[in-house]
Amino acid sequence: MTIRITWARAIATLVALALAGLLFAWSGVFNIAASSGHWKITDWFLHWTMRNSVRTYAAVTAPDDPKANDGLVSAAGHFKASCASCHGAPGVRPLPVMQSATPPAPNLSINAREWTDKQIFWILKHGVKYTGMPGWAAKGRDDEVRRMVAFVRLLPEMTPATYRSLTEVPGVSDARITTCAGCHGADGQGRGQPDMPVLGGQSPAYLRAALEAYATGKRQSAVMANAAATLTPAEMKRLADHFAAMPGLGRATPSGSTEAAKIAREGLPKVQLPACASCHAPGKPYPVLAGQRASYIAQRLRNWRGDETVVDARKSQATMPVIARRIPEDMIDPLARYLAGR
Repeated sequence: MTIRITWARAIATLVALALAGLLFAWSGVFNIAASSGHWKITDWFLHWTMRNSVRTYAAVTAPDDPKANDGLVSAAGHFKASCASCHGAPGVRPLPVMQSATPPAPNLSINAREWTDKQIFWILKHGVKYTGMPGWAAKGRDDEVRRMVAFVRLLPEMTPATYRSLTEVPGVSDARITTCAGCHGADGQGRGQPDMPVLGGQSPAYLRAALEAYATGKRQSAVMANAAATLTPAEMKRLADHFAAMPGLGRATPSGSTEAAKIAREGLPKVQLPACASCHAPGKPYPVLAGQRASYIAQRLRNWRGDETVVDARKSQATMPVIARRIPEDMIDPLARYLAGR
């Protein structure tokens, strides 16, 4: 018997198969329990698809400089708070409940070797669907992602002692302050890290407002958002008062080039750049900059400027991003050094 294949029969067969698939899904017979795991062929296919996707998108969209070789303390602190429970860390086992996921999070001390820096950047920034791996929880903070790339790259060779030195500060008994001190130091000086601000001597009202802004997403930082998200208003006030009472900011005198001094005192009227001193001066409700780390000021200004390949109209129109874009690129470092002072 010969079966004639016609367009009508082919379409009817496809419709029948689609309906059968929908009926199977509707029936609930398919077991989605994480405890059941995947068939080996399913596990292979999903990972094969994921690796191909990461390779393609990382090659096309990841930056050519995906790794920052400084700021490991902030990356390590974020890893400890957000990642170690699933992936483990040097000398720290992952939580058993997290390893019961399907698929379980990989051991990065082994798995990190299998990816390039650009691929790690893409995974950290965008996450991976259906694995529990989230995307980076802050828009426009590629600087944070780059620091995490550098940290993950070091995990295969990192010792437990090195991990503890990056994430812990001895001699602090208060649990909340210990968490903050892991990055900012027990003295509020930022542990000498170029990406870490000096908190000692800062306005307590400003520190409290910053914590509230990070917790609610008004300020973008995956690292700080995680740290602030669980704080109560009373805890925010206590932490702000604690670090503000320490010595640090406000004791330096602005010093540097005459061009930087002019921008700080007078601005650049031709490009509608206001003077820094119009906001960042004693008695103003804005952060104290005198004595701040120059590297931190420069990094924040560059981050506010955004991607140079994107037109201004598509960038943030908030006050500081607009101001940062009006500062000549070659004046960012001199201005940061001037504002930090001596």
